[in-house]
Amino acid sequence: MEKQTVFDYSAPLLDGHEQSLAQFRGQVLLIVNTASKCGFTPQYAGLEALYQTYRDRGFAVLGFPSNQFGAQEPGSAAEIATFCETRFAVTFPLFAKIEVNGPAAHPLYRLLKRERPGLLGVFGSGNIRWNFTKFLVDRNGSVTARYGPARKPEKLAGAIERLLGPL
Repeated sequence: MEKQTVFDYSAPLLDGHEQSLAQFRGQVLLIVNTASKCGFTPQYAGLEALYQTYRDRGFAVLGFPSNQFGAQEPGSAAEIATFCETRFAVTFPLFAKIEVNGPAAHPLYRLLKRERPGLLGVFGSGNIRWNFTKFLVDRNGSVTARYGPARKPEKLAGAIERLLGPL
């Protein structure tokens, strides 16, 4: 069986429309579980800055709101969209709320955690520990790196540029 990549999955956007990740085939992706009421929420600004800087070179940020950590994403899809647009001028794709851990974890997140379990994951489940965990994906859909919530988006520019290749 052929190895699965992130492009084999789909998920609903905040507006409810199903989005195939195959649409992003050939792009470098940064996939992030997000929340609106978290200490790391200001990272939305850094994520948007990365998206604006590199999108014309084949880069996208994909945000996946999750309420699994401290109930820090309690809002409806409309509330999440309004918050992200008005507070951080987010233009990158935001998906409907999902679970990233446990039996109801979205299949995309099962793949991400399997491919990059993180330091603690080597000894356990690879579970996401908090909001704003980031996964960097190459143009072939392979997960190349996992970054914890404390890693600021702007610190990922070098890794993103390496995957994008020369101008």
